[in-house]
Amino acid sequence: MCSVSINLNKLKSGIGMICLLLFFNSYSQNIPKYEPPDTRILFVFDASQSMAGYWEKNRKIDIARKTLISIIDSLEDLTNVSMALRLYGHQSPVPPQNCNDTRLEVPFGKNNSSRIRQELRFIVPKGTTPIAYALKMGAKDFPADCDNCRNIIILITDGIEACEGDPCAESYELQKSGIVLKPFVIGIGIDEGFKETFDCIGHYYNAAREEKFDEVMEVVISQALNATSAQVNLLDIHGNPTETNVNMTFFDSFSGRIIYNFIHTINHKGNPDTLIMDHLLTYKLRVHTIPPVDVDNIKLTVGKHTIIGASTPQGTLVLKTKDGHQYRDLLYIVRKTGSKNTLNMQYMYKEEKYLVGEYDIEVPVLPRIFLNNVEIKQSHITTIEIPRPGILTLIKAATGYGSIYHRISNKQEEWVCNIDSKVKHESLLLQPGKYRVTFRAQNAKLTIYTVNKTFEIKSGGSVAVQLY
Repeated sequence: MCSVSINLNKLKSGIGMICLLLFFNSYSQNIPKYEPPDTRILFVFDASQSMAGYWEKNRKIDIARKTLISIIDSLEDLTNVSMALRLYGHQSPVPPQNCNDTRLEVPFGKNNSSRIRQELRFIVPKGTTPIAYALKMGAKDFPADCDNCRNIIILITDGIEACEGDPCAESYELQKSGIVLKPFVIGIGIDEGFKETFDCIGHYYNAAREEKFDEVMEVVISQALNATSAQVNLLDIHGNPTETNVNMTFFDSFSGRIIYNFIHTINHKGNPDTLIMDHLLTYKLRVHTIPPVDVDNIKLTVGKHTIIGASTPQGTLVLKTKDGHQYRDLLYIVRKTGSKNTLNMQYMYKEEKYLVGEYDIEVPVLPRIFLNNVEIKQSHITTIEIPRPGILTLIKAATGYGSIYHRISNKQEEWVCNIDSKVKHESLLLQPGKYRVTFRAQNAKLTIYTVNKTFEIKSGGSVAVQLY
């Protein structure tokens, strides 16, 4: 587990993503190098008229500016962190009210920290507070050319929405679309009665006193950059975490985006391996057993090791023929008992794991074999053998039309297949049993020339039938 306690004077020494690098650099050089995600932080800064007011001993704008510059100083040397600055309320004085008063002043880019500091130093608060519009426009500030990024908005404000926008709805859309993680909101001396107004936007922290602002900023940056640890216990039928070697996918419960794909591993100590994960999301876990198992509403707490349990008791199924290796490339169908939906297509002779339970099997041989209520038991290999087929060779004087039927009794027959109307000779693999073939040559234009012949297929044997 890797957590970080932030001190503004020591922030450069390493936080959050540095821990991830140290964690994964301990791996063997033979294992593919882990690439930690880049964290992109968009500071959305309130420069409205009210920020010129005093907050206890100093102006709000001066307090917020000084602390944010210190944060910028501390973050600029972290290779996996990039920053941008959007302001609102800084272009148009009130009155009149300009509810479109927001602009990306410093976009994301390399070595842009000095530009952000310079912009902050010369802010003159003058306008209104269009928080919703600033968030909406902020969605466009993150470049789309990053496949391994965490996008974070930190909103710093001393007041609530002053226009007709809905900051909660805008934040919802940002998260639902997967553009950003749940935003952070830092309130500057905001009345506690407005807490619910900001809770719906994101993680809300209110600095009720001037001396608390530095502390709140430290907490937010720590929360934004830290990862935390978890493990997934794949439980057998006895509730023990013995199942493993299964693909697991973690989704963002809110947006549905795929966040992580792992193959579950039991480490050298015999325990489920530790995962380093982003704690800012609520996850849905899908364990790709057959059938899959889902675990919803997984929440992680920074600094706390979270154990995630999933009931995945499994056994093994294998299907083969007696005394032979026919059908080696054959795929058979596995369904959950009572269901018509195909669960899996499995190759003959290949072992496959399934959740403990009962399954129906359809084997597409001639004639088809249906096996119902096949039981899969915990840690047990269920082996099913089907008879070795025989070979039927049809010899025709001419091409023609016909079919093969399985003779279950003198009164009952079942259609097996049609024969090839374009060839004079063909061979088929048939399961042991009694059959009838019906045939009429293509050039025989009278029904009376239909030929009917019966024959028997024995396991491993061969039969030739002349159709003339």
